[in-house]
Amino acid sequence: MKLLSLSISIAVAIVSIIVFRDQVLDFAIASFDSILKHINNLASDPSSANSTTNSTVESDSAYYNPSEQPVADDMSVPRAISKVFLAVEQAEGAGARVRRSIGTPQLRQFSPFLMLDHFSIKPGAGFPDHPHRGQETITYLLTGGVDHEDFAGNAGTIEAGDLQFMTAGRGIMHAEMPRQNPDGSANVGLQLWVDLPAHLKSCEPRYRDLKAAEIPQADVDDGRVHIKVISGRAAGVDSVKDLAYTPVWILDVEIKPGGRLAQPVPRGFNVFSYQLEGAAVFGHGDAKRTVEQYHNCVFEPEGDAVNVEVPETASGNARFVLVAGQILDQKVVQYGPFVLNSPEEVRQAMFDYQFHTNGFERAKDWASEIGKSMVH
Repeated sequence: MKLLSLSISIAVAIVSIIVFRDQVLDFAIASFDSILKHINNLASDPSSANSTTNSTVESDSAYYNPSEQPVADDMSVPRAISKVFLAVEQAEGAGARVRRSIGTPQLRQFSPFLMLDHFSIKPGAGFPDHPHRGQETITYLLTGGVDHEDFAGNAGTIEAGDLQFMTAGRGIMHAEMPRQNPDGSANVGLQLWVDLPAHLKSCEPRYRDLKAAEIPQADVDDGRVHIKVISGRAAGVDSVKDLAYTPVWILDVEIKPGGRLAQPVPRGFNVFSYQLEGAAVFGHGDAKRTVEQYHNCVFEPEGDAVNVEVPETASGNARFVLVAGQILDQKVVQYGPFVLNSPEEVRQAMFDYQFHTNGFERAKDWASEIGKSMVH
């Protein structure tokens, strides 16, 4: 019996090597290069032998916190509008509906942003067990509740107005499932995928939750403009720091009819808005454009402020998220939930996930409890 088991194991190994010979070769080359690099590092700096991955990540994490924050004044240069387009609704996950803007032919990538989904998840639908590597996800829940669970034993729920910042790093497998609301209503929110700098793609996974009550708020223009400062700075109010590795500003803005806002944005950041409710007029001078509900407004990289207003004659308030992120000067190669910098790294991620190595060890035989709630 032992001999039979050994023979089967050897046969499976041989077949696996034949089927995945390209990935195995790439893995071997990558491993050999990594060993050589490590040996060279030790030779040039013996003290590096005592350093750890986590300490390197923390010391190399660059949060945008300049000594002089951007300020909008008469000398500010308004950002021009690059394009405005509708986020078309489509199916995603298991029964969920999303309006995707970033990550479509209209806007494939917009560094550091990889994807933006405005999701609606009804009971019996959701995002069951799936992997990630190489990016961060930011989930902002607008209504309802969403449960989360991963292969490391982390679990929790975000409610309306809460956010979760997840760093996938070297690898995570998790599930995101909607709360079953008593009235059968859908759970609605935004999920933004943000690229990680190349030197942080192998960091350990982590989470940062931000509760609605913790989000600083500001009112300007005699109360006609209300801003939730989720991340970044607005109206002299700073957000909670240390939520994501890649520097990102997120502002939830609501403007009443007659309200105006000139919001400073950092140079070197890409900026866009997504219209949640009503319509707002963005831009400056003759280049103003009206942006309707479910539309994404993309701004040119030049300039240091975004101008927006809602006409006095508007029938209601306008609400949108204004998002800015530091442009990363790096190549992006994406295959589904794996976001790396080269085709070789993507193949490596697929190999690691398939064979439960290099960050995916705990994915073997793991199944979330919340994923079992799916209706089959």
